[in-house]
Parts: sequence; structure tokens; C-alpha cells
Amino acid sequence: LVVTQGTDKCLWLFTPERWKSLSDQIFSSTSLFHQQARIIQRRIIAPAQEVEIDKAGRIAVPQSLREYAALNKECVVLGITNRLEIWDADSYKAWLDDTEAEFAAASEALDIQNL
Repeated sequence: LVVTQGTDKCLWLFTPERWKSLSDQIFSSTSLFHQQARIIQRRIIAPAQEVEIDKAGRIAVPQSLREYAALNKECVVLGITNRLEIWDADSYKAWLDDTEAEFAAASEALDIQNL
């Protein structure tokens, strides 16, 4: 598995196949001289590290990534279609609270209000 920085101060965890697809897409669709491309490469590609699942089904998250996501004692793991997200439990609750007002508008914008 590959773990890296995600958006919103969480971590993203990918299968090797999905990681290769994502990194190939990032490098093939952007120029080395494009500032936004360099930001994505430095924020997502550069900090990425391979991790192994132990016999108990756990992974050891590298210290630098634990610090980035402010992972403390309790974490929340979310399955998001093509990746897992790992959040500090308090940070995730704060994110939910902060985005509550935007939720309805986001649902409407994506035309998923009739779930």
C-alpha cells in the first residue's frame, strides 16, 4: 500500500495499482514548469511512502505523515471509492462541523440531492 498526504490534513492510502495510475496521471498531464503541477507533485508524490499490512491487519504510518495529519490516539478511517482516508478523530469531527453549512450546496452542485 502507499500512504501520502491528502487534502484537508488527512492521509490518503492507495493500493499499488491505484497509486501507479494516479502518479502516472499526475506526471503525464502536467509540465515540469507548471507551478500547480509542482505543488501537486510535492504535496502528494514526494511524501508518499510504501507501507505493509502486518499480521493483525494494521499499518505503521510514518512519523512525518502522522505529524502532517496530526494523528493522535484515535483515528477515523473512511473508504472513499478509490482510496482510504485516515483522519485524526478530533480533526475529522471539526471538519464535519466546519463543512455542515456547505453540505447541502455541494449536494445540489453535484446533483445528488435526491439520494
